[in-house]
Amino acid sequence: MYVFRLCCIAVITAICALILKNHKSELVPLCLTAGGIIMLLYAFDYLTESIEFIKTFTQGAGINNDIIRIIFKIVGIGFLVELTASSIKELGFESVADKLVLCGKIIIFVVSVPILNSTYKIIVSLIELA
Repeated sequence: MYVFRLCCIAVITAICALILKNHKSELVPLCLTAGGIIMLLYAFDYLTESIEFIKTFTQGAGINNDIIRIIFKIVGIGFLVELTASSIKELGFESVADKLVLCGKIIIFVVSVPILNSTYKIIVSLIELA
């Protein structure tokens, strides 16, 4: 049901943008941005249920909360950069969007270094056990 409602919001946004394109074309980017924000806010409702499940799972499995926070941070950065880059491309500034995506990848790499360090420590401890 969530997906159907989300698709309806997207279709309504697209129809509004098409109507505005013929009458007030300068309002089209604003309409698309507003529709995107509404869709994101709606999706966040659905996301909270999944986050609660992941918290319960990680506590039961004994996974470090810092690792999970880093993973969520990486996913959030990826989503935010992709959404912003797509919006900038719609406005016709592809070079700026491409640079944003590159910077986002660099930031994701830097944020993921603690996970690499943690993986290294696990591998070293497993080698010492052998």
